[in-house]
Amino acid sequence: MRISHSIESFAGSKNVVLTTGTFDGVHKGHRVIIDRLCRIARQIDGESVLLTFDPHPRKVIHPNEPISLLSTVEEKVDLLAKTGLDHLVIHPFTLEFSRTTSRDFIQKLLVEQLRVKRLVIGYDHHFGRNREGSFEHLLAYGSNYGFEVEEIPVQEVEQVAVSSTKIRNAISNAEVEKAREWLGYSYFISGFVKQGRGIGRTIEFPTANINPSSPSKLIPGNGVYLVKVEILDTNEDFWGMCNIGVNPTVGGSERSVEVHVFDFSGNLYNRQLRVSFLQKLRNEIKFNSLDSLKNQLNEDAEISKSLISGYSL
Repeated sequence: MRISHSIESFAGSKNVVLTTGTFDGVHKGHRVIIDRLCRIARQIDGESVLLTFDPHPRKVIHPNEPISLLSTVEEKVDLLAKTGLDHLVIHPFTLEFSRTTSRDFIQKLLVEQLRVKRLVIGYDHHFGRNREGSFEHLLAYGSNYGFEVEEIPVQEVEQVAVSSTKIRNAISNAEVEKAREWLGYSYFISGFVKQGRGIGRTIEFPTANINPSSPSKLIPGNGVYLVKVEILDTNEDFWGMCNIGVNPTVGGSERSVEVHVFDFSGNLYNRQLRVSFLQKLRNEIKFNSLDSLKNQLNEDAEISKSLISGYSL
C-alpha cells in the first residue's frame, strides 16, 4: 500500500477506483466498502485508492466538542494496510478545506487531481461544505466528468449493523467483547510505560503504567480486563490483566491504565506496549486494605488464566 500525505502529492495511477471517508477504527462496515472497492479495481484493471483526512473533521469543525477516536492515524494506516488497498491518501483537514463546495470537491479534487474513474461510497454518504454533497450530486456530475459511481446498498450496510459511534459507545461502557464483534479484532491502545507509584510491586502485582500514544484515543470504561500485551520493540506477546480507573483503594484520583503482565520479568519502563482488551472481568472496587486488594488480584489472575485457552496470542 502506497501512502500519500495530501491529494496534491498523489502520483496518480491508471483507472483510479476511489472511496473516501474518515474510516475511524476500520471496522467491519468499512471493510464491506473496501472489499468492494478492491474487487472493482481488479475487474477494470485499475488501482484502489482510499482518501481520508487528518485530523478528524469533527475536531476542526467543532473544536469545542471533543471526540475520542478508535484509531490514531498510525493505527489506521496499519489496519488499512491489511485490507489489500493499493493507495492511501491522507489529506490535511483544515477550516479552509472544510469550506470546499461539493462541486469543487468533485471537479478539482476527484476529477482533476485524483483522476477518478469509479467512485464507491457507503450508503447515505455526504461530502463538501456543510455536507451538501450527496449520491445524487455524484451521479449528476459523474456523467459530465466521465466517472461512474456506485453506492453500497443499504441492505449490505445494515447486514453488518455497525458504526464507529456504536463501537465508541460500547468501549466507553466497557463492552469490549461487543466491540470486538463489530470491529473484527480486539480493541487496543498503545503507549509507552511511564513511572507509576510502585504500589503494585509491594503486593507482588507489579504493573506497567501506560501513557496512551494520543490524547484523542478512546480509553475503555473503568474496570479490570483480561488483555493481550505486545512489547513492540521486541515483538513479544504475553497475557495479562489491566485495571482502568482511579485506584480508589490507595487514594488515587487520576484515571490510569495499568497492566500486570503474566510470566514476565524485567524492566518495562519507557518501552512501548500494545494492550488488546479481550473481556471485562469485573468493575473497579475500593477495598478496605491492601491485603484484600491482593487477595482479589489473585482471584482475578486465576480467572484470567482459566480464560486464556479461549484466545490465541
